[in-house]
Amino acid sequence: MTKILFVTGTDTGVGKTVVTAALAVTAAGSVAVVKPAQTGVTAGEPGDLQEIQRLTGLADLHEGVRLRDPLAPTTAARREGASLPSVKAQAGSITDLAASRDTVIVEGAGGLLVGLDEAGHNLADLAAHLDVPFAFVVVTRAGLGTLNHTGLTVEALRSRGLPIEGLVVGSWPAEPELAERCNLEDLPAITGVPVIARVPAGAGALDRATFLAAAGGWFSSR
Repeated sequence: MTKILFVTGTDTGVGKTVVTAALAVTAAGSVAVVKPAQTGVTAGEPGDLQEIQRLTGLADLHEGVRLRDPLAPTTAARREGASLPSVKAQAGSITDLAASRDTVIVEGAGGLLVGLDEAGHNLADLAAHLDVPFAFVVVTRAGLGTLNHTGLTVEALRSRGLPIEGLVVGSWPAEPELAERCNLEDLPAITGVPVIARVPAGAGALDRATFLAAAGGWFSSR
């Protein structure tokens, strides 16, 4: 049984945080959410985990390093003179959480290969240090360009032997155009990975009660 879910994206701004929130409320049993590196916020500003808490009410939230500049964690840390824990250490912390939770959901920063530690290791490298069952959820765009970006991300995961649970369209329009309708069919055909959910555009603006009531309906195979 998958114990840890990694939420990565084909790019920044594809809807990872809202997808993470939706996964958290549809998972069975106890759930913790981890954000190893939060960038683009100061100490007093709400970050991605606070948005997840607003949408879900979940309190078991764990943020790693918080960095000021809205950049890749390695770049933001270098500019700020901050140190980053190794991905091996981060994997150890996630494993510890998984020992007492049914599911741990880990939201990455940007795309799969964005650096998370001072050596430039990324989310895929972090996952490789785990010895408990895990899988990746890839959040993707609905429109033009998504086939290439999604295919590259899936290929990078497969080349490392990392399991993929499914694709999630992070912002599905209320009135999809031709490209979006075709992409919904082409994404699984090209990647060999099923689309397990479509999160409606604007879902992040919902109030908690509406979000909780709707989230389960966005998934086709959970």
